[in-house]
Amino acid sequence: MNLPIYQVDAFSDQVLRGNPAAVCPLQEWLPEALMLSIARENNLSETAFLVDGDGKYEIRWFTPACEVPLCGHATLASAMVIREFLEPGCDRVRFQSASGPLGVSHEGGWYELDFPADPGVEIAATPELVKSLGCEPIEARLANYYFAVFESAQQLLDLQPDFACMARLDRTGVIVTAPGDDIDFVSRFFAPQAGIDADPVTGSAHCTLTPYWSARLGKNHLEARQISARGGFLKCTMSGDRVGIAGQAAGYMQGEIRVPDNEPESVGDQVVAAGV
Repeated sequence: MNLPIYQVDAFSDQVLRGNPAAVCPLQEWLPEALMLSIARENNLSETAFLVDGDGKYEIRWFTPACEVPLCGHATLASAMVIREFLEPGCDRVRFQSASGPLGVSHEGGWYELDFPADPGVEIAATPELVKSLGCEPIEARLANYYFAVFESAQQLLDLQPDFACMARLDRTGVIVTAPGDDIDFVSRFFAPQAGIDADPVTGSAHCTLTPYWSARLGKNHLEARQISARGGFLKCTMSGDRVGIAGQAAGYMQGEIRVPDNEPESVGDQVVAAGV
């Protein structure tokens, strides 16, 4: 069985920057084990699978280790593939997902995700979180991910997490953030339990980052940068219980993959994790 595949660099207008995602449009769902095997073969932080069409799609996301219920950059990449290849010129896409309905609109070269906000609650930083980060943050919160606030971007760059320790936390991701020097805020994101030690750009993390920084800075429109090696730039908007997360996308590759018609005999344990 041959399937189309696209690879898109999301949250960047240049290839080899931002966060790469694979997108596989399907006529019908494949067995979960096969989709996980494809994601492992792709070896990207996310592979998105799409079914149906005409501006309305079902979407699922897989890391090399597990299926996740929400992913920002692979949703943006999927909207770009739909607009450029599947439904040329389509400027508004609706997705149905494990996290409910999601929208993506396109205007002026920017794709804006309409995602649910996930502000979380303030907590005391646990000893396990501090150990995994290697230092104590000035503030901590608990949402779908752990959320740790630091004083400067340089502190984020200096972090050397203990990923083995972090993988034992009761959340599948850790967001770290600080004020930006020339931008509203910066962040990094770690998800070793999902097979992603350091994610290049994480759309879903901004479901938590945006409400935090919106309240702290007293503004609803913010600009953000994820300061990974590849880097990524995002425009974020707070709107009630929803978050707008806008970014650009650059197509890197399109082609065809060859996969078995039958489900693989074994792909190991599959775990549903928090989205990235």
